[in-house]
Amino acid sequence: MKGSFPVSRTSYLFTSESVSEGHPDKVCDRISDSVVDLFLGKDPLSRVACETLTTTNQIVLAGEVRCGAPVDGDEIEAVARAAVKDIGYEQDGFHWQKSAFQNFLHEQSVDIAMGVDASGNKDEGAGDQGIMFGYATNETPELMPAPIQYSHQILKEMARVRKSGERPEFEPDAKSQVTLRYENGQPVAVESVVVSTQHREGFSPADIRELVRPIVKGVLPEGWFPPEEEFYVNPTGNFVIGGPDGDAGLTGRKIIVDTYGGAAPHGGGAFSGKDPTKVDRSAAYACRWLAKNVVAAGLAAKCTIQVSYAIGVAKPLSLYVDLHETGEIDPAKLEKALMQIANLSPRGIRERLGLSRPIYARTAAYGHFGREPDADGGFSWEKLDLVDELKSLA
Repeated sequence: MKGSFPVSRTSYLFTSESVSEGHPDKVCDRISDSVVDLFLGKDPLSRVACETLTTTNQIVLAGEVRCGAPVDGDEIEAVARAAVKDIGYEQDGFHWQKSAFQNFLHEQSVDIAMGVDASGNKDEGAGDQGIMFGYATNETPELMPAPIQYSHQILKEMARVRKSGERPEFEPDAKSQVTLRYENGQPVAVESVVVSTQHREGFSPADIRELVRPIVKGVLPEGWFPPEEEFYVNPTGNFVIGGPDGDAGLTGRKIIVDTYGGAAPHGGGAFSGKDPTKVDRSAAYACRWLAKNVVAAGLAAKCTIQVSYAIGVAKPLSLYVDLHETGEIDPAKLEKALMQIANLSPRGIRERLGLSRPIYARTAAYGHFGREPDADGGFSWEKLDLVDELKSLA
């Protein structure tokens, strides 16, 4: 499929990037998802479409909401500031407590509500039209593409040591990029690693390079550290001014970081700031759930799944499966089986995966996929609960 790994080539390089929770766009994703959690915590049937803008000492919210319980502006402001505080911003140019806050959230359009809500014999419809994709590959234990998985893990570890106080030199804003060499469709070596991280005053690029080195070595497989000339840390020099003070942030601008690092197609819709009636989010989660279970069941080494919806219509308009010439089953047969196994209506997805809970702030950084399911239902789309049923198909 166009947009997926070039399986016909025996040797190639592939690169993915990640950005940290302190990246300006990710700050916005975190705030938007914290607002989603606030509303769902009060009413599981809340409707939320929350966009966030951040810039120098400014936090601005806009969008539409609906909730069966009262939510006042002070609560919304409090969760937004708490999100920024948890990320770690206490800088002159962006501070969780001192930044100005503006809230332009308003009631959901009655026209949209009428199309989505269930009534009479009408089931809950999709919150919008669109196409969504899910993907899985057996090249990592998490059944994720290796370049994006390693990129996430580098930044996640950097955030851990920053917050623990082990590496107070690091500041919240950071990026990573990992290039792997593939042979016969599987990763065999790291060609290059790029890490750019905001840091405190008084540290040279060489200082930061040596602080980053053990983190990268600890994430990559033994013997996979790149050649010295291909290990880039803050290649432009000092990186002191960062976060929303260095660049404006917006919700939903890191959709490839959020998914598969470019190794699989993307329908174009962002996840953060949206309640689970929005199929941009819930159906993409469902497609990942199905694709991951297909690969875990041994039916293919790689699997891409696409679904499509129309606004206000409950049933998916299509379901497409691509096994990338690695399948142990006819894709057409698998498509029919998946439609029978999984109810892919918005309500069916929401109920099966338990999505009407405040579980979304934790998804806002380091990827929505390739994570361990949480005890309270977070990352439920990563469960391998269809494997036995799918194995019976083969």
